[in-house]
Amino acid sequence: MAIRAVTFDFWNTLFREANSAARHDIRISALSKMCMVSEEEAADALKTVWAEFSRCHREEQRTLGPQDAVLLAAEVLGLQIEPPVAETLEKVFATAVIVYSPVPIEGAIEAVQAAAAAIPIGLISDTGVSPGASLQYIMDRHAFTPHFTAITFSDRVGVSKPQPVMFEITAGALGVKPDELLHIGDLEYTDVSGAHGVGAKAALFTAANPVHAHDTRADYVFSNWQEFVDVLPELIR
Repeated sequence: MAIRAVTFDFWNTLFREANSAARHDIRISALSKMCMVSEEEAADALKTVWAEFSRCHREEQRTLGPQDAVLLAAEVLGLQIEPPVAETLEKVFATAVIVYSPVPIEGAIEAVQAAAAAIPIGLISDTGVSPGASLQYIMDRHAFTPHFTAITFSDRVGVSKPQPVMFEITAGALGVKPDELLHIGDLEYTDVSGAHGVGAKAALFTAANPVHAHDTRADYVFSNWQEFVDVLPELIR
């Protein structure tokens, strides 16, 4: 099937992780102060929370969000958090990524521009404690958003990649069939498996996450964005 649209992942595809320690410190500090526990206790609670986030993502194929993080942290700490405090914590957890943000990967905006000039493009991204609204704010900040016809975040859908609905919804918004997509991402079990699950082509992007570079079922492997731009005319011909 011909490629009639391209979709991109967010993390380690368009944006590289950065400032994660500072982001984590904001959340630890807020949890400590608002729940009146030590920073050590807050940090330990969040370790348990993140482990549950990871388990849920892999085993249940859905992504928890900032509200879940606060509820789980309260449970671990054995606390009952009043609704106004919980809401404030949720906001801190959700927006820490805006204060200390990931950074665009070299060549990502040029790759997006090149693809958008040729065919419709979309974003298919899983979220977590940093929700889709915050990630889209970062995309806005770096002028990515105007190039996208469709943006799909897992917290808005209710399930995460590799669930077919993540790709089907996006394909529909792009006006193509799921098997007419080329999806580009860095993870084998979500991006590559998810794309193949709906009959789409998959490209593994390894610049920021090379873990799967030598053990992948992807149709294409790109180690940088210039490689993609160079072969784009051939891919969509």
